[in-house]
Amino acid sequence: MTIFTGEYDCKVDAKGRIMLPAAFRRQMGEAELYRFVVKKDPYESNLELFTIDEWDRQNRLILKNTHPYNPEHRQFLRDFRMGAVELESDNTGRILIPARLLKAASIDNEMKLTGSIGKIELWSPILYEKSGGDVDTRRERAMRIMENVTYNLDDL
Repeated sequence: MTIFTGEYDCKVDAKGRIMLPAAFRRQMGEAELYRFVVKKDPYESNLELFTIDEWDRQNRLILKNTHPYNPEHRQFLRDFRMGAVELESDNTGRILIPARLLKAASIDNEMKLTGSIGKIELWSPILYEKSGGDVDTRRERAMRIMENVTYNLDDL
């Protein structure tokens, strides 16, 4: 699994194509440069871009931990896969994002690409800036999450 690092401003051309930043292309390696899955994040106002290998890994993990006859699990699976589209990039790293997904994420001619664990998030710049709340909200969230974390230097 790739942990993508970086935050990039990106232009969206009239056809809905974006250029993947060279740093992200380097981080994913040669083998995964050409095939992706993009989908709407079911919980936030952004899109998620997975390499095809990571998409397959996520689906195996989910299927291993869900039951096909449990209605709540089936709905979760629908939510996770909703709007998913397989894409290929060209040899320059351009990817065509479907117009319906750009519209669903309120993305026009500019977007913010942000690295995440196993995926790249695609945001409207305005929604991205609002997504985490103000500085006090971010600090309080970090304190809640990290307050009981113990650090063992041998684990680092």
